Amino acid sequence: MVPGNETQPSEFLLLGFSEDPALQPLIFGLFLSMYLVTVAGNLLIILAILSDPHLHTPMYFFLSNLSSYDICFTSTTVPKMLVNIQTQSKTISYAGCITQMYFFLLFVEMENFLLAVMAYDRFVAICHPLHYTVIMNPRLCVQLVLVCWVISVLHALLQSLMVLRLSFCTHLEIPHFFCELNHVARLACSGSFLNDVVMYFFVILLGGGPLAGILYSYSKIVSSIRAISSAQGKYKAFSTCASHLSVVSLFYCTGLGVYISSSATHNSHSSARASVMYTVVTPMLNPFIYSLRNTDVKRALKRLLGGKL
Repeated sequence: MVPGNETQPSEFLLLGFSEDPALQPLIFGLFLSMYLVTVAGNLLIILAILSDPHLHTPMYFFLSNLSSYDICFTSTTVPKMLVNIQTQSKTISYAGCITQMYFFLLFVEMENFLLAVMAYDRFVAICHPLHYTVIMNPRLCVQLVLVCWVISVLHALLQSLMVLRLSFCTHLEIPHFFCELNHVARLACSGSFLNDVVMYFFVILLGGGPLAGILYSYSKIVSSIRAISSAQGKYKAFSTCASHLSVVSLFYCTGLGVYISSSATHNSHSSARASVMYTVVTPMLNPFIYSLRNTDVKRALKRLLGGKL
């Protein structure tokens, strides 16, 4: 990028997936459908858990929180993209870009930490079943969620403030469908070395920490399951964490794939297309994973939907 005059920008341009006008209606319809399915699916999971007293347990308390974060996570990016396509505009205000970036970081970190908390819950349930109700008491569950909130809010605030200190040039095109931290920082004319150091430090710390906790929990879970003598007992123990393991694999594999693909290619639209997997597709699939693989959730959903028919 050739530096222009440094300025405090009034708006950025989100280039999105394609500049071909003929593809815009297809993109709009596809993402509107995925967004509606995501909101409806996660909302049904939340309502089913709230309406069924049998699901008022730590595991489903965390699941309802995960579903609410999935709705918020998708809502930070997709509605703005849909509005831009409908109005045939690519602009987003400077304040809107920083706000979108803040809430995106907030909810992606919330999902990251909550998946680690859910892994700990499964670890206690399988490795220490006799002490489960004592350890995973309601007070601890609320405290764990609050800790996730505090860390996520502080991290998102720090990263947003780091971007606010940057000066930008006249070239303000973001090759993405939302204001992603790394892409926004690349547009700065002022030195962004400190921003890069802070960003990658917290990616390793806040991304690697929860992942290490998840891997440790499942290593203990696997050891405990292997010690069970009966095949039926092993299947029952594994089935209680199969849905969570599927969601964890989907979230981390798609997120890792995005950063690998964005580092390996300089195509302006390839990173945006790869990001769809963990920003849109993963939140959309989570309700299906939990409802299709969980008998209790399916039963609660049938009772919920049956009561409205």
